[in-house]
Amino acid sequence: MGQKIENTETGKTDGLNRCPACGSTDVTLNAKTGKLKCNFCRAESETAVVNAADDISQLVGETVGSGATAIVPDAKVILSFVCSACGASIVVDTNEATSARCHWCRHSLSINEQVPNGAVPDMVLPFKMEKGAAEGKIREFVEKRQFFAHPTFKKEFTTENVMGVYLPYMVVDVNGHATLKGQAERLVKVHGSGKDRSYDADLYDVERDFDLLVDDLTIESSKGKLDQNVLVNTNNVINAIMPFDVESCVAWDANYLRGFASEKRDVNVEGLRAQLNLQVKDIARYKANETIEFYTRGARWDSETLDVKGSKWKAAYLPVWLYSYMQNENGKKLLHYCAVNARTGETMGSVPINKKRLLTISFFVELAGIILGMAWLVTWLQIDAGEDNPALWGLVGLTPGFIYYWWMTNRYRNMSARHHHEKETKSTMQNVKQVDKMVKSLKRLRSSRMEGANNDAVQGVVAKGGSNMVGEKMAEVLKIGKMLKD
Repeated sequence: MGQKIENTETGKTDGLNRCPACGSTDVTLNAKTGKLKCNFCRAESETAVVNAADDISQLVGETVGSGATAIVPDAKVILSFVCSACGASIVVDTNEATSARCHWCRHSLSINEQVPNGAVPDMVLPFKMEKGAAEGKIREFVEKRQFFAHPTFKKEFTTENVMGVYLPYMVVDVNGHATLKGQAERLVKVHGSGKDRSYDADLYDVERDFDLLVDDLTIESSKGKLDQNVLVNTNNVINAIMPFDVESCVAWDANYLRGFASEKRDVNVEGLRAQLNLQVKDIARYKANETIEFYTRGARWDSETLDVKGSKWKAAYLPVWLYSYMQNENGKKLLHYCAVNARTGETMGSVPINKKRLLTISFFVELAGIILGMAWLVTWLQIDAGEDNPALWGLVGLTPGFIYYWWMTNRYRNMSARHHHEKETKSTMQNVKQVDKMVKSLKRLRSSRMEGANNDAVQGVVAKGGSNMVGEKMAEVLKIGKMLKD
């Protein structure tokens, strides 16, 4: 598949960002209006939206915006400008920054042209929420998690270090064709109740073939933020504040970055193709569910094929209000994040846990569960020892402490939080072809759902480590006696 480079130049060839009214370079974002404000003449201006909806069905091959091209150092890494105010020569290293101030007169200079080395994205989504509002969101989030919060964290927590950051993403349109083949089951009848319950179902061969148009699928393009192992970091909470209204992105203008931090993209298109394909397959599987509602016991797709006929990649800076806290306990460090989508206000975070308190209360929850469970067991064994006896339900009393520990850990750490790309990304099915062929009737099945059903599976999740976390926490609870004694 050939790659086409799309020119996303802004047309400003001198590399400077100037006020269109007076020519000053002292221009910053007014978050209240979303426009650029000249700090000299007070005039406001805005940059044209550049991510308007295209006809995705016409995409053929791979189109890459000039800001999304491969990150290859070249002669333009070091750029020199002559300060228009005092005439001094100013150097900007685009590996480190995209703006600078004149060291003599403090005049502001910024790169406003596309630099084909990964330093400058194709588009920017300006901040919409002011810092005070973001601080309130983070404070509210933390205040709801005080009881099990680590005492050191509660003492040191302050929203003063909340900062606005532009994080790098790839925004991708995809013109694809999906083919899914497998089997599905429809529930016909339910027999009995309790442990004797069984199900009759009809088994079908099914196939779904359709064109799939995906609009603005958004993927992190920073190696650090792509690493979402919840056992060692909390990056997944940043992923969870998506989606952004990327259709409102404006053409690159470094003035939008004034007063905010930014992180440079360090992953190329080649490094994201596999992730893109997995997430588009997830979207296809999710859309196909709209056509199999007849199959009440689910579907098992044995073959899933995705043909990407065309794609369009653009590099973008998207706005996040970010709070960070480094927890250092017993020599182990964990950086906790609380993040706010600076466009929608969606908030997610991770709060350090007072494990000793959580383990103590989990122990008493477990103890209460065991006592109640044993009482239930004895009572029902005395009343009725028949086959339908629900006495074994008392064994549930062996699990509440474990469940409570995991539930609270996930509430404070939000390890399962993520961007639900499969349903939150705009997508359309076209030219749907369906095959549904009755195979046979199945009698007295024991499970209420089709064996091997995978129509709700999600494979393109970046976050990982959750299953290991369950085992790790269970092991900790098993050591509760020793920890409480210490």
